[in-house]
Amino acid sequence: MQTQKYSVQNQSIQWILTLLDSGEVAIPEIQRPFVWDTTQVRNLIDSLYNGYPVGYIITWKNPNIKLKDGSLSEGKKIVIDGQQRITALSAALLGHKIVDKDYKKGRIKIAFQPIEERFEVLNPAILKDKTWIPDIAEALSGGMSPLKMIRQYQMLNLETDEDVLERSFSRLVDIPKIPIGVIDLASSIDIDIVTEIFIRINQTGTKLSQADFAMSKIAANETFGGNMLRKAIDYFCHLAVLPDFYHTIVDKDPDFATTSYFQQMRWLRNETDDLYDPSYTDMIRVAFTSQFNRGKISDLVSLLSGRNFETKTFEEEIAEASYDKLKKGVMNFMNEANFKKFTMIIRSAGFVSPKLVRSQNALNFAYILYLKLKSMNHSAVEIEHYVRRWFVYSVLTGRYSGSPESMFDFDIKQVASCGNFGEYLTEKERGELSDAYWEAALPQSLDTSVASSPYFHVFIASQIKNKDNGFLSRDITVENMIIGQGDVHHLFPRDYLKRNSLLRGKYNQIANYVYMQSEINIKVGNKAPFEYFKLITDQIESGNPLISGISSIVELKNNLKIHCIPESIIDSTIEHYDEFLVSRRKLMALKIRDFYFSL
Repeated sequence: MQTQKYSVQNQSIQWILTLLDSGEVAIPEIQRPFVWDTTQVRNLIDSLYNGYPVGYIITWKNPNIKLKDGSLSEGKKIVIDGQQRITALSAALLGHKIVDKDYKKGRIKIAFQPIEERFEVLNPAILKDKTWIPDIAEALSGGMSPLKMIRQYQMLNLETDEDVLERSFSRLVDIPKIPIGVIDLASSIDIDIVTEIFIRINQTGTKLSQADFAMSKIAANETFGGNMLRKAIDYFCHLAVLPDFYHTIVDKDPDFATTSYFQQMRWLRNETDDLYDPSYTDMIRVAFTSQFNRGKISDLVSLLSGRNFETKTFEEEIAEASYDKLKKGVMNFMNEANFKKFTMIIRSAGFVSPKLVRSQNALNFAYILYLKLKSMNHSAVEIEHYVRRWFVYSVLTGRYSGSPESMFDFDIKQVASCGNFGEYLTEKERGELSDAYWEAALPQSLDTSVASSPYFHVFIASQIKNKDNGFLSRDITVENMIIGQGDVHHLFPRDYLKRNSLLRGKYNQIANYVYMQSEINIKVGNKAPFEYFKLITDQIESGNPLISGISSIVELKNNLKIHCIPESIIDSTIEHYDEFLVSRRKLMALKIRDFYFSL
């Protein structure tokens, strides 16, 4: 006889919201950023008001773990789908504050127009309009009857239809009573099947990651301190973005402030560096992969459940050991010396600003590599060299852009098992960074109009590492312009190319981009290259620096060289543009090659 693997029941919204305060179902504290926008919250409330379906809440009872004395522990339930809806409901109906993507805490206020039966996100115009109820949470929290709501509303809005108001206010106060379907997955379901369910239900809408699943799993465990571990992950990521949040932790969570986790992250209260501001997904991925030599976070969920992969049973010893290893990984991640040394290594490769780092996963694995090599007792010099080189290698090859988890899993196993990481890296370079790559594949990859191209970022990093001055600049470096929010400009001015009927994809080629001081760019204007270079050579001869501070032809040619600009640009017109792009791409690729092998 087949065992029932799930049950379906309808529960009122009011009942579901009590899950936030009850211990029966584990829902992580609302500290991570809320990923829905305010319009989605409004739409959810509107759907409930109009009787539209809003989907199911799916919970899973953690598998019972075999204890050391042979008995079984009762697992708590965790929410594997529906956390965003529960958060949205608590924000709109109960007035709970949420944390936005910038880690700012605030309210989402949903306003209600009872005559037209419309909901909107509160804005200044609505606040001035007496026909709107500005915040439904305030209206519902008072427990007012529809009749009392009608009386208060009519005092501000005379000559309103009482029957219309009675219908709309009755439907409003009944929202908490509306049932929502709850699918409860049984603990007997294999964790692999639960993971597959989780993946499938998140293939549409606002996707959750395996890290979300893992965070729910961690938060549900109090036996091995998962609740505090989850807080450590959330708080570190929060502090990395907003150092002032330190005082909030001290004031609002004194129990956590006494933990070793908090001591390990206290240094962030004075930290303003934003090169690597990890999300909780990044932090879990790095801590887990560096400690467990595995890259698939679904394995972490299994291990934290105590899964024995051979017997397919769940054992307390495995769960306890897994929590201990993950805690160690989190502590290593948060360690001030580790974190600052790693970011210093990335900066030393020329990546001095987060806007030059397009692949967060490349950065994550570079940190994994740093922590792993350090644990394997490599010298500091070797670690710096390998981490720099691997980071740029993975960016150039797009190593973690496709299936990052599978690639993380493969790479960490190779790193952990290879006797000599240098030989492993050399093997990868021979296969993927041959002469054909530098001479043909990379120039072809530079044939793009996407300014955020990772190849262009690596080129800029090479200029920063070489301490190159900006285009036509005598003293201001490319690094100065990157840090000072400098802008990319066109060597063949954009307006000049547009006047000659070139389309956006053509005039916005990255081989036409250069970091140039704005004041120099203004003086160059929309002139053809041969025109503005004539002004520069004239100023050199006259000694009157009208456009730039460059004072000799030798200095000018050197400036062109460090920017990989063919000298032929000095006499170029529109007819030379295509030839110029081809030549510059080849020069840029060679500069990137020399930069890479210097790391």
